[in-house]
Amino acid sequence: MDVFMTAVISVWNDSGYAALTGGNLIMMAVGIILLYLAIVKGFEPLLLGSIAFGCIMANFPKTGFMTDPGLMQVIHYGIANEIFPPLIFLGIGAMTDFGPLIANPKTLLLGAAAQLGVFVALIGAMLLGFDIREAASIGIIGGADGPTAIYLTMKMAPHLLGAIAVAAYSYMSLVPLIQPPFMKLLTTDHEKKLVMKQLRPVTRFERIIFPVLSAIVISLLLPPVAALIGMLMMGNLYQESGCMDRLSDTAQNSLMNIVTIMLATGTGLTMDAVSFLNYKTILIICLGLLAFAFGTIGGVVFGKLMYMVDGNTNPLIGSAGVSAVPMAARVSQIVGQKYNPGNFLLMHAMGPNVAGVIGTAVAAGTMLAMIGPAPVK
Repeated sequence: MDVFMTAVISVWNDSGYAALTGGNLIMMAVGIILLYLAIVKGFEPLLLGSIAFGCIMANFPKTGFMTDPGLMQVIHYGIANEIFPPLIFLGIGAMTDFGPLIANPKTLLLGAAAQLGVFVALIGAMLLGFDIREAASIGIIGGADGPTAIYLTMKMAPHLLGAIAVAAYSYMSLVPLIQPPFMKLLTTDHEKKLVMKQLRPVTRFERIIFPVLSAIVISLLLPPVAALIGMLMMGNLYQESGCMDRLSDTAQNSLMNIVTIMLATGTGLTMDAVSFLNYKTILIICLGLLAFAFGTIGGVVFGKLMYMVDGNTNPLIGSAGVSAVPMAARVSQIVGQKYNPGNFLLMHAMGPNVAGVIGTAVAAGTMLAMIGPAPVK
């Protein structure tokens, strides 16, 4: 009997149950809530589902996920060493039509204006006691670009990755709820009903030369984000070249799906109780909402200024300047059609939407160039 009890006690002491803390249980509950939002409510299920399950696994004691060689170490290495975010950008580039931006290049300014949320949140974070690198990582949530947020955070404030990634992807999924109130408040009925002129046709030459020139110009200007911009533009070139269909299909589908699993799961694995359950997480969630709100405000207000100048820009498309592609563009379309059922803003909104992807990467590169990455410990 004594031998049996000794064996039972030994098994218990070696199990994760013996080391389970209240914090672990809370974080598992957080993971289950995120799973509910992903599966039942449909909030970014392809991303939030893996993040949620990674969060649950991160709070299993004694697994050695972050210390022992194995799959989890490989996943973490891919996030920490700028492998997965650029590969995600490759897929985004292959799936995205840059035509509306090329046809109406002034919408690039709307993507730039929507970065207001990045800098408002950055200043707010510094006022609340975060250091400059932490504040920059928090601010980039306002760009509504999960891979860029992960990329910048791993370089500047890796200890905040879990909270920042969850805030970025959660608010991205809530764009249809967050943006419309600001869009309606800041525009008149006349502006909402404005029908924009049809975009001009974009030639094949323009579609091919745009990603090449963009990669060269932006990467030479901001080398820290050359990996993101280069892969984004290369993916788009696959799509537009007309002779790389197999590469385009792989980038859009199988590779994109594999990397999404790795990136999202690895992000969830950073959400252990010790690093996630603190007051900074709550502040990050609040600052992320502030960033999204001011990103929308910046885009819409600049859209109003463009309308005053050209008389053709519907300010509603300014909200698409955040880089949640194509969700933010769809929101512009939906809100516009509520006021004018014959109004079709989707393609017009794709211009600032694509510009937002580029703008957020440029904002991240600018902060990296000005502030520098965190010192290697």
